[in-house]
Amino acid sequence: MSASHEIEIRVRYNETDAMGFLHHGNYFTYFEMGRTELFRSQGGNYREMEEKGFLLVVAKIECKYRLPARYDDVLTLRTTLEQVTGAKLEHKYELFRDGASVAVAHSVIACVDREGNIQRMPAAMEQLGTES
Repeated sequence: MSASHEIEIRVRYNETDAMGFLHHGNYFTYFEMGRTELFRSQGGNYREMEEKGFLLVVAKIECKYRLPARYDDVLTLRTTLEQVTGAKLEHKYELFRDGASVAVAHSVIACVDREGNIQRMPAAMEQLGTES
């Protein structure tokens, strides 16, 4: 029932703090990259969806940091779409360095219209959760 996709990310210098560690806030940027690429890998196009008035917003996100990532590390991000309902998507993110778990996160993404009102996702989006 779930769909997964992996991308590699190299930690850039400007993403680190004074100690050379990946700043905690930048993990969330990586998770957004993972969601976008997962959607793209399944034939989705955020731009077209937004032009039709379907916007995806983060309703909830949480992250458990396990190991620090450092400047120039090459990380693998696995993004998994765990559940799709009429108006929301639930994702899991697993970030690895050389097979070791760096962070694990979960998010709930809601579908809204341009005024911010919750709406049903397009039928094509709802079907994503039923394909593997």
